[in-house]
Amino acid sequence: MTLDQLVRILPFARPRAAKYLGWLNATMTEFDITTPARQASFISQLGHESAHLRYVEELASGAAYDTGRLAFRLGNTPEADGDGQKWKGHGFLQVTGVANHAACAAYFGISVERISAWLVTPEGASRSAGWFWKTHGLNELADAGDQVAVTRRINGGINGLADRLALFNTARRVLA
Repeated sequence: MTLDQLVRILPFARPRAAKYLGWLNATMTEFDITTPARQASFISQLGHESAHLRYVEELASGAAYDTGRLAFRLGNTPEADGDGQKWKGHGFLQVTGVANHAACAAYFGISVERISAWLVTPEGASRSAGWFWKTHGLNELADAGDQVAVTRRINGGINGLADRLALFNTARRVLA
């Protein structure tokens, strides 16, 4: 993908696009996101999740991840005050919760203590998105053309679906 293509897909990313382009291209190669359908799906999803490469850390405080079923599912423990804030979403596809941060850290050989800081770097934000993409079977869903299923797997629902689909359709045209 060229810088021009990335900016045509994510026009509001123009001020940041060059900073991330090399890592995004390397990530797509590393995680076999190598067909136009896979690349269009990947770039459109991370474009939506990051507001056009603007955010690599969840805007919310993370307090919602401290208690209840969601905290349990994410591996956060109510006894560890502040787990939700410490392990809130990081990276382009928002690695969230202690369990997901630990799995990502293990995959990349980074200590759990350092993973949050790495996830907000251009390398970490990009490569963690590729790791999540590959380990959650998103290449297969992209191959099938099922952007609703891709969105559900990333988001847990269909939040922002219209924007994701608009970005996907643009990406398909640009990358064709």
